[in-house]
Amino acid sequence: MDTFKLEILTPDGEIYNGKAVSVVLPGKEGEFGVLAGHASLTTLLEAGVVDIEKEDKSVESIVVNWGVVQVDEEKVVILVEGAAAIRGETESEIAQALDAAKKLINEIADSSTAIASVSAKIESAAQKLI
Repeated sequence: MDTFKLEILTPDGEIYNGKAVSVVLPGKEGEFGVLAGHASLTTLLEAGVVDIEKEDKSVESIVVNWGVVQVDEEKVVILVEGAAAIRGETESEIAQALDAAKKLINEIADSSTAIASVSAKIESAAQKLI
């Protein structure tokens, strides 16, 4: 199974650093996926959910507000202003992660449609964890 290195960085530090099989990103022109060996590109990201498929087939979701992604054949680096990982071992940890994700999106969203769309994805990602 082909993998690539994935890093998600914020001004406060690293949110994710590891191997990924695929990643789906919220691009300015719509969602797009990246697999190992993807052609090089740099593009803007908008508020949304980054879905990371790991080697064990699990999917981790990270909410981002805005930023840029740099893709090459071996590595994907995502630089974002803010991010909140939807992860946790217990229901209370997951609930805290959901609150942080919703707060992040509500702070930057300029349209209720965007808030609704991202909120639905956040809830969907959380349901997979429970």
